[in-house]
Parts: sequence; structure tokens; C-alpha cells
Amino acid sequence: MTALRPAVRADLARPVLEVAPALLGAHLSAGGVTVRLTEVEAYAGTSDPGSHAFRGPTPRTEVMFGPAGHLYVYFSYGMHWCCNVVCGPDGEAAAVLLRAGEVVAGEEIARGRRDAGRSRPHPARDLARGPARLASALGLDRQHDGLDLLDPATGVDLLLVPEPAAAVRSGPRVGVSGEGGDASRYPWRFWVEGEPTVSVYRPAVRRPRTRPDGAGAARP
Repeated sequence: MTALRPAVRADLARPVLEVAPALLGAHLSAGGVTVRLTEVEAYAGTSDPGSHAFRGPTPRTEVMFGPAGHLYVYFSYGMHWCCNVVCGPDGEAAAVLLRAGEVVAGEEIARGRRDAGRSRPHPARDLARGPARLASALGLDRQHDGLDLLDPATGVDLLLVPEPAAAVRSGPRVGVSGEGGDASRYPWRFWVEGEPTVSVYRPAVRRPRTRPDGAGAARP
């Protein structure tokens, strides 16, 4: 088994397109559950029309402007929480959306959160397959927005792999058209090839915004 090490600020203060693939294989632990990350998406703030922070800071997106290592947790379409790791140089509003992973510890706790009210349990691969499912399995919600991942007192931990994951693939982000409607301009979704927990790719579907700052949008 590959040895893991705690993330430090310098790991996450690099450009978002370096940090995103480096998070593949990392372990994120919260609420008694640990997820091994298998799919992520990069968002580059004010230079990225797909980002919540594209038009500059708002009270909602302020955490994205730094410092690196904090969580940006937002509500998507009035239904689900999604979790991002803030990265990049201080002030640049970059973040990595955690899209999917494998539950490697605390499966019964994750199932208690994900299977509640269901007649059939989720298959193991679906417990954290998709950003809303991942956040739910870990018990992450509004109270974790702004949390410092690198502070041991928070109870939320990020452990990195010493070497990049093997067989990393990249492609368009899910549900984000990008500038000019051309998703291929932003091949900023990264995943581990062959992982059954990686979510299904879906192209962008135009949806109405519910707030001026993009609170109804499903991307960071």
C-alpha cells in the first residue's frame, strides 16, 4: 500500500491545474468516513467562466480567494452540498471540486447517510460517486464551508500520495460549457482510468441561475 502523508499549505498553493491531478489517490477523512479520491475538476476563479468566482469575490465565494487549504462547500440547485479544496496562490480564487471517490473506511457510517430512507442499499461504488454523494458520505455541509483542512483540530484530514496516481485521464468538466459553449477548451476534469467509482460524464445543460452570485450553479 502506498504510504500517505498529511497535506501542507505548499502542496495546495500551486496552480490549480497542478493541484487537481495531484489530489487523485488522496484520502479525505471526515465524520468517521474516509474517501480515496478518484475524480476531480479544476476551476480557475476570475480567469475561468465556469467558476463561481469568475466575476470576483462575493460573501459566498470569499473563501475561494485564499489562503489555500480551506474547504469551499456550496449548495447545488437547492438540493445537494458539494465540496471543493481551495488552492493556488492567495488571492486567485482557484478551487478543485471533489467529484468522486471510493469509501475506504467507515462504510457503515457512509451507508447510514446515503441509504437512509431507501428500500435498497447503494452499491459500494456509488456511495461517493459524484460530488453530492461524496459530500453526503463524508457528512460535509454548510458548517464546513471555510474549514481549514490543514488544522488538525478540525477533525477533517487530507492525506496525499507521494507520487501522482497512475493512468490519469482528463477531459471536459461535467455540466460546464465553458466560454463560448465549447467544453473542449477546458479539459479540466481529471480521473483515474478504470476506476468504477468515477462518475458518468454529462455535457452541459443550460439552467437558470437562482441568485445573482450563481448560488444555483453546480460548479465552484
